[in-house]
Amino acid sequence: MKPMKPKFNKDKTKTKKRMGPGAFRKKSCRFCRDKVQVIDYKDLKIMEAFIKERGRMVSSRYSGNCASHQRQVTEAVKRARHMALIPYVRL
Repeated sequence: MKPMKPKFNKDKTKTKKRMGPGAFRKKSCRFCRDKVQVIDYKDLKIMEAFIKERGRMVSSRYSGNCASHQRQVTEAVKRARHMALIPYVRL
């Protein structure tokens, strides 16, 4: 197999690889970034960010949370729903 030659623009500078439609950048966990230890169910501003408009919880793939913080978010949302701070379903 031939070694690949670097691609050049018209002005003879190397081009950067562009991210195609299938490529993505890994989201970082916002709680790890802010060094949050405990997620409180009474903080409705945070809880609303992890609930879709129909009332479903946002997955960690979509939100970018790490596994441990995603479990804490799930527990906090469930507790807030049980305490009637946020609705189970939105119509």
